[in-house]
Amino acid sequence: MNAELTFEQARTELERIVAELESGRADLEEAVRLWERGEELYKLCVGKLDAAEGAVEELGRRAEAAKSKSSMQGDASSTRRPG
Repeated sequence: MNAELTFEQARTELERIVAELESGRADLEEAVRLWERGEELYKLCVGKLDAAEGAVEELGRRAEAAKSKSSMQGDASSTRRPG
């Protein structure tokens, strides 16, 4: 079921679980079940955040490469002498 959840859905469910555990209303068995589900959701959220971070870093590298290429082309055209 985790594969179907978005980051936002997983975070919302995790926040609900934390609130339930902090309230002290859950009995021991329910608290253990909630804790285990919370761990699953936490891992899912961390995985999605890591993937997003990697994508942002890749976009940054591409932007820098494009900027460098553009800068180099600009330098090359400014050093050309007319025919």
